[in-house]
Amino acid sequence: MKMNAYVAGVGMTSFGRMMDRSLKAIGGEAVLTAIQDAGIDKKDVQAAWMSNAAAGVLTGQECIRGEVVLRSIGVGTIPVVNVENACASASTAFNQACAMVSTGLYDVVLAAGFEKMYFEDKAKVFGAFMGAVDVEELQTILRNLQTSAAASGATTASASAGKNRSMFMDIYAAAARSHMARYGTTATHFAMISAKNSFHGSLNPRAQFREALTIEEVLAAPVIAEPLTRPMCSPIGDGAAAAIIVSERKARELGLENPVRVAASVLRSGWDHEPGAEGLSERCASDAYEEAGLGPEDLSLVELHDASAPAELMAYEAIGLCRKGEGGKLIADGDTRLGGRIPVSTSGGLLRKGHPIGATGIAQIVEITEQLQGRASGRQVAEARVGLCHNGGGNIGTDAAAQCVTILTRG
Repeated sequence: MKMNAYVAGVGMTSFGRMMDRSLKAIGGEAVLTAIQDAGIDKKDVQAAWMSNAAAGVLTGQECIRGEVVLRSIGVGTIPVVNVENACASASTAFNQACAMVSTGLYDVVLAAGFEKMYFEDKAKVFGAFMGAVDVEELQTILRNLQTSAAASGATTASASAGKNRSMFMDIYAAAARSHMARYGTTATHFAMISAKNSFHGSLNPRAQFREALTIEEVLAAPVIAEPLTRPMCSPIGDGAAAAIIVSERKARELGLENPVRVAASVLRSGWDHEPGAEGLSERCASDAYEEAGLGPEDLSLVELHDASAPAELMAYEAIGLCRKGEGGKLIADGDTRLGGRIPVSTSGGLLRKGHPIGATGIAQIVEITEQLQGRASGRQVAEARVGLCHNGGGNIGTDAAAQCVTILTRG
């Protein structure tokens, strides 16, 4: 649908290890910050879409996650919709909130994502990721990953696929090996992405990891699943992000000085298609460009779902930043670094900002919004006018299970 909504305010916690903070405290902080940033009162919020992916498994908090967070900060009576859609949970909440404003049902709504993933029991954390595939096919998926790894000589991956890490790193590793075999992409290209994002993350005070890494340091790090070394894999994290979304009428009423318009927000699910055929990211990006009346050449910056370094490189191609097979050249030429032709993941991305899965999609919205408003101190993209967010989640068949692509514009 054609969106007619504006981002009036955003809020975000730092991402990281917060063993001493509750889910309510983290979520409440982001929501209150967004409300303050929008210049409104809590009572002005008419409805809320609250995103969380793993609390049911990790904390036991099921069913009313959003209501619990909002009640803790004195927000009640309004409709609250709890959203769970794997790593695309937050972008799904944002998409649905924008749709409700665009239809004219509400003038002021909240979209928020919050997650706590650091626990002493690591097996429980890995179990949360296991539920993001078809669990009836889980053993078949693991066997196929091990077979694929063994066939390519990936000894680390074939020995322990899905056992001592998120199985998604094995899925990304398999996709990376396939891309390398088909297009000549190298592990060095992936290391370039990790190093680039570490530089961006070093400039972001809310990023989980602030150390800038060299390409050589990335390549020398412990191997997780060939060709992925540790810095090529996104870390789990604790954190929250929120956005206040308003109608055009309300934006005028509030007198927003530097409004950010939601030019497009496209949400789709995966389907069975032949390997090499147009996939979920391509379809969502194409639809978003059409909805916004823009193309990849119009983008000022992008926040990608870099759950792994290869995922970012392949997304370059899927959303039209370059042609198929040319992702390696794009990163090698420096085009996606701050100061380059199209800066990508200026926040540090999932690789360095961190990946509290229920918050990630709206954290991308926060970064793009602040960039478009000239508020990204230390990592500001000059004259940023159009930003794209690409957020995916889960795996089903040969593709992601859910995908959302959102385009934001200045004014």
